[in-house]
Amino acid sequence: MFQQQQSIIENAWQNRALLNTSEVQDCVHNIIELLDKGKLRVATPQDDGSWKVNDWVKKAVIMYFPIAKMETIKVGPFEFHDKIPLKKNYADLGVRVVPHGI
Repeated sequence: MFQQQQSIIENAWQNRALLNTSEVQDCVHNIIELLDKGKLRVATPQDDGSWKVNDWVKKAVIMYFPIAKMETIKVGPFEFHDKIPLKKNYADLGVRVVPHGI
């Protein structure tokens, strides 16, 4: 199902110069979005109770950091400086987040 994305990530993992291409950056950002929405996982449970690590997804997460820019995010009196935007729309996603879960 994700063979094309896996191929792009594996190639970029071997040749980091590909991180400068829009194809690879778009792929990495798409994978992060799929992870955020729960449509893709870094590790998946197996029928025998073990876990299978999807190394290519882990590689995409690692490659996200060199291509993402640091941003300052202000929320009320709080300020954050990070490469990952704050999560939002928890109710729409059906996710429970307790105070100070961010």
